[in-house]
Amino acid sequence: MSSAYDRLAGLIRSAGSVVALTGAGVSVPSGIPDFRSPGTGLWANVDPMEVAHISVWRREPERFWGFYGQRFAMLEGKQPNGAHLALAELGIPVITQNIDGLHAAAGSRDVIEIHGSVASASCLLDGRRYPLPETRARLEAADDDVPRCDCGAPLKPDVTLFGEMLDEAAMTRASALAAGAALMLCVGSSLEVYPAAGLPELTLQAGGRIAVITKSSTPFDGVAVARLDGDVEEELRAVLAALANFGIGGGG
Repeated sequence: MSSAYDRLAGLIRSAGSVVALTGAGVSVPSGIPDFRSPGTGLWANVDPMEVAHISVWRREPERFWGFYGQRFAMLEGKQPNGAHLALAELGIPVITQNIDGLHAAAGSRDVIEIHGSVASASCLLDGRRYPLPETRARLEAADDDVPRCDCGAPLKPDVTLFGEMLDEAAMTRASALAAGAALMLCVGSSLEVYPAAGLPELTLQAGGRIAVITKSSTPFDGVAVARLDGDVEEELRAVLAALANFGIGGGG
């Protein structure tokens, strides 16, 4: 009898276009907490509206950077895991809700970061952009614990904060990829937070299919053509192994 991995491998093999949509769960094996797991999630012990909202950054940059400085430290030294590497080997576009940059570090060449990235921070007054190492150096050297631009204004991480709109160009590209996908692999995401959760809907509305690979239940489980609920690294490695049986490697 064909396994779920063989079935999903067959779907990937036969699909004219495949795209991945990833959430926080894909980075958990790299040691990066997800958002809402009890006790360990990023928002388990703090109200994001009080530390990660754009209004907090504007009104109390010290409070905001007190939280974000910890987040920078949490991400330092983290490496791609087997799930990132598997998606890179598939050679498919990756739409990600994550800001950690690990898909690109794993070798994925077409990554759409719809929530931005911690790789840089910008000054909203003069538009200057500073890479992460420089932002961290300015944070550590600041007397008030706020990294600042040369003009003196507080820097803002190039991520979408609560209260901000997602980057229009990134969402336009993500929507086009979703609508044009014959198969979307939804990996490590609860698929509950919009507008990202609307992307699988675009795939389905255009006649494509979705596969869900995540431990938690999602609103799309009932319409998924494949549903894998184990460890994302192990599940994707098994799918790659099944693809190898078809004689398919990465780079598609």
